[in-house]
Amino acid sequence: MMLSHRFGRACHVLVLVLCLSAAEDFDWSANNHDSFYYGTFPNGFSWGAGSSAYQTEGAWDKDGKGLSIWDVFTHKKGKTFLNDTGDTSCEGYYKIKDDILLMKELNLNHYRFSISWPRIMPTGIRSDHVNEKGLKYYNVLIDELLENNITPIVTLYHWDLPQVLQEKYGGWQNISMINYFNDFANLCFERYGDRVKYWITFNNPWSVAVEGYETGEHAPGLKLGGTGAYRAAHHIIKAHAKVWHTYDSQWRSKQKGMVGISLSGDWGEPVDITNQKDIEAAERYVQFYIGWFATPIFHGDYPQVMKDFIGRKSAQQGSGTSRLPTFSSQEKSYIKATCDFLGVGHFTTRYITQKTFPSNRGTTYFSDRDIAELVDPRWPDPGSEWLYSVPWGFRRLLNFIKTQYGNPMMFITENGVSEKMMCTELCDNWRIQYYKDYINEMLKAIRDGVNVKGYTAWSLMDKFEWDEGYSERFGLYYVDFKNKNKPRYPKASVQFYKRIIKSNGFPNQREVENWKRKATETCSTSNQLLAAEEQRNTAANILRLIHDPLTSHMEMVTEVVVPTVCTLCILISAVFLMFLLRKRN
Repeated sequence: MMLSHRFGRACHVLVLVLCLSAAEDFDWSANNHDSFYYGTFPNGFSWGAGSSAYQTEGAWDKDGKGLSIWDVFTHKKGKTFLNDTGDTSCEGYYKIKDDILLMKELNLNHYRFSISWPRIMPTGIRSDHVNEKGLKYYNVLIDELLENNITPIVTLYHWDLPQVLQEKYGGWQNISMINYFNDFANLCFERYGDRVKYWITFNNPWSVAVEGYETGEHAPGLKLGGTGAYRAAHHIIKAHAKVWHTYDSQWRSKQKGMVGISLSGDWGEPVDITNQKDIEAAERYVQFYIGWFATPIFHGDYPQVMKDFIGRKSAQQGSGTSRLPTFSSQEKSYIKATCDFLGVGHFTTRYITQKTFPSNRGTTYFSDRDIAELVDPRWPDPGSEWLYSVPWGFRRLLNFIKTQYGNPMMFITENGVSEKMMCTELCDNWRIQYYKDYINEMLKAIRDGVNVKGYTAWSLMDKFEWDEGYSERFGLYYVDFKNKNKPRYPKASVQFYKRIIKSNGFPNQREVENWKRKATETCSTSNQLLAAEEQRNTAANILRLIHDPLTSHMEMVTEVVVPTVCTLCILISAVFLMFLLRKRN
């Protein structure tokens, strides 16, 4: 989710600075962009929130955990915003009970989290060593969730590959990862499968492939233009299929669980609905995105449009074979239909138009698509540079999946919005509006016949956001990262989402508007509590300042970034004290 999804980087996105008339809907998803539907979800619909290991656990080198590629990547200067790391992040490793209380406050039905491969297998290789302390941590987490009637949905790979596998084999560039990942998954089924019934093999493999092995924005930071992403994706798809077959043959009859994958995808809408090239470009955008992984898993092979475009470009560039790898007939049969449910991560939408990239302009995943991405400047964009609020695209994407892949069982595994502001703000009205509108579009999709069984808000709390560090916040709960105890504070969206869960939807306009008003009132109280905590922290900094003016001032600059209005007067006093001390000296 969150996920730092830089696919909207400025170099790939143009701003559509013209008045766009509302595009006509596709036949399978006719709807009015501006309408809001009041109604409820089917009985048994599951509401949840999510996180991932590296983004929230901290304890990066504790209790026998091995290094991950993200540990190594973030410890290199210049790889993340302000050189932030996930070394401590939310300290979730030490806060299981505290965080489950947050889930109870929301009345969650499920919680999605990931297992850190190097925490339970330090080198990534089972025959080397299995870390019992790491295994115990997830045992405790799973048991605590179940004791509180919260269903665990467990992701096996949320980007934190063991560093040893990257160094020795080249990570997902190497076919050997398939068997190593299967060994890891098999250990998880063995230890946790008696209680975990929903397994996700990979989270957003698009980002793993493109940003890890093509652009280098994510760990392991490789820039293997035109080939790296396709090779990594090829091995990931095979690894997913092998794990599914392992569960199917060894564990399903005993454990009665399900194995799926979580794929992220923006919706692509044609700029000109009457222009056939734009229509084809928009579908190509979606096929190169979610279809890249979904089509093999559901149908056995890559989308035809990917094979055609990458094959043609490869030939034009003098290659005898396509840069897109191929599956053998046996592999196609093995990969096809290896998905008990599909996890869908969705955040935003793009307008798409045809744009031909000459084959002599380099080889990249982005130029292979022959498209241009555009955004409407009227779309709200409160946080991440790539994330615009375009709710109607969500319904379109869900209907597309229904049509393309035979209406599989779906869980929304990531959906949410960030804020990117230096000051503390718990009254997140834009997030309330985002959740209200996107969840409503999901409800409309269910009325269209889309088989969505659950929704996961992304994310439970603020966390480390990959290359963006701590500069973006997706959480329902605010985390004070400058405080060593990493306290959590509820944002207004907590109260709003809690009421959606309790009502299983949107009962009527008057009640929904009342939720928003009450949520805003509640967050004002939380703001006061947080401000009081900041005052205490600032006072402690001032005491250190008096004892050691120079070094304490340096610490204070890093620990008190941009305070709330309530602490400004204390900061001014601190500056005045420094002036007096220096004058006295």
